[in-house]
This record gives sequence, structure tokens and C-alpha cells, in this order.
Amino acid sequence: MAAYTLPFEKPLLDLENKIAELRQFSKDQGLTASQDAARLEAELVETRRTLYATLTPWQKVMVARHPRRPYTRDYIAAFVRDFTELHGDRLLADDLSIVGGMGWIGEHPVMVIGTQKGRDTKSNLACNFGCPYPEGYRKALRLMRLAAKFNRPIVCFIDTPGAFPGIEGEERHVAEAIAVNLREMFRLAVPIIAVVIGEGGSGGALGIGVANRILILEHAYYSVISPEGCAAILWKNRSHADTAAAALKLTAPDLVELGIADDIIPEPQGGAHADPAAAAELVRAALEKHLAQLLKLSPAQLLAQRYDKFRAMGVFKEGPLPALTPPPIPADNA
Repeated sequence: MAAYTLPFEKPLLDLENKIAELRQFSKDQGLTASQDAARLEAELVETRRTLYATLTPWQKVMVARHPRRPYTRDYIAAFVRDFTELHGDRLLADDLSIVGGMGWIGEHPVMVIGTQKGRDTKSNLACNFGCPYPEGYRKALRLMRLAAKFNRPIVCFIDTPGAFPGIEGEERHVAEAIAVNLREMFRLAVPIIAVVIGEGGSGGALGIGVANRILILEHAYYSVISPEGCAAILWKNRSHADTAAAALKLTAPDLVELGIADDIIPEPQGGAHADPAAAAELVRAALEKHLAQLLKLSPAQLLAQRYDKFRAMGVFKEGPLPALTPPPIPADNA
């Protein structure tokens, strides 16, 4: 895939271009790499570190959607040993926007399930841009029940803007499929870990997100609605997505503070897309740690912990609401 630069990464692109020009000049002149190139490389590292340490919520959303970010199949290929993919919901079709199968993470046999996006137009059409149909959720539930039957932990990778919102999804009862998954995931007496690796969009994410532990990558997001959708509802203009992103409290630190997520998985400098292999190693290590902890619990303890975790969400002490000044609406949208 061709290089892709996010709008706020322009200073990095400028430095990379300068370094490339200096190195090409040195090569053409038969010279060794100049001190200027070395100085610029050090500057590039520091600029990238500073930039990614101070991302706004909206910039984090852009990173979470980066087209070179690792997807579910990338993580499976990186560290799930002897993976055997399982297909179909046994009712209608095999939805390619949800991947699932058995394998091993370290010494633990697991059932892996995750939402999957494409890398180009053809693959995105095949997996519906990562937006599952009802049959995708029914496939996921079939595999979860299979895992529970054989006492295997379940690992779910979440990366979706949401369930498919079109007429086909409504005809095949997508809301019912997600609702059944929510109910049944509370009944599975095996450890469940959900990892938000990119986008965690609304009920489409929650359909495989009822877990004992919810982990989230440093630059991923998890939200009841996309920033653009929120802006369109509140201010009738999607251009205010940056304001909405800040208001939604959708970043990893916000989610841990609110008790939604349990742990933040750090990303390599510059985001997971900058070093997918390093990102995969960090995700593997986090999964092994949490699997080892959860496997010490009895089935009754797992069920109680999962239920209590979700019952506690949204419970807060009374206090003043934060002030949120709506941005001005452009004249043509007034």
C-alpha cells in the first residue's frame, strides 16, 4: 500500500523528505551520509515522540482509522499459533467482516473472533468495510458457544465503525442479533477478553465486546457514536467532529478512568501502523498476562465478575455537568 500521511503528520513527512534528499545527494556524489542527515533523523524521532504524546481526541480517531493500521488477521498471523478459521453462521451466510477460529496464544488454547477491514476497494467490499451483517454476529455467537463447550477462553478483536446500517441488515434483524449476543455473552462460563485495536463503534463493537477484561490500544477509541455522527446530531454539521470527539470521552485514558476499559496497551512510537510487528508483540504480551489471571477464576467467579463489571458502568456520584459550548453553526447550515 502506498504511504499515507495523516494531516497532523505533515511535519514528519517534511523531515522524511529532507532526509531522503540528503541521502540521495550523498549517494549521487559518492559521499558518506552527512551529519545533517543524522541530525535530521534525531529530530524526526523527537518530533514523532512529541507529536504522538500530545494527540487530541480527534487526532486519535484519525490514527485509529489509519489504513495501514494492523487489523484482526494481522494479529492472528503474528502470534496466534495453529489458527484454524471457522466459517458461516449455519443460518444464512459467511460474513467476512467477522473472522473467527481456534488457535493458541502462548500456552493457552483460545477461540479468536474479530471484526476485519480491507486494505483496498476489493477487499473492503468483500468484508463490507468492517461493518458486520447480522450473520456476522450470529457466526461470532456460534463460535463463542463452541468455545464454551470445549472450555476455551475467547479473545475478541474490535475494529469496526459499527454494524452495517443498510436495509439488508434491518431485513435480517441486526439489532436482534446484537442483543442476543449481549445476553448470551453474559452466560458463557469461560474467560472473555475484548481488545479494541482500532475503531470501537457503537453496538457494532459491543456485539462482541461483553468481556471480563476490555483492553484498548493507546490510540484506539471506543464510543457510543462516531464523532461525525455526534456532531451532526448536536450541531447539524459534521465539521465539528473534533469538538464532539473531545466531548465523547472516547480515548483510552478516558475509558479507563470511566471504568469502561481495564488496561491500555501501549503502541510503538508513531502508532501501531508505524511498526505492526512491535504492536503485535505488545498485544500478545497483554493477552497472555490477562489470560493467565482470568484462568485462575472459577466459572462462577467469571460470570459474576463480568456481570458486576457491566452493572457498574454509568454509575456516578451526582455533580455539576461539564460546560460544553457548542461551536457556531455556519450560515449555510443555520
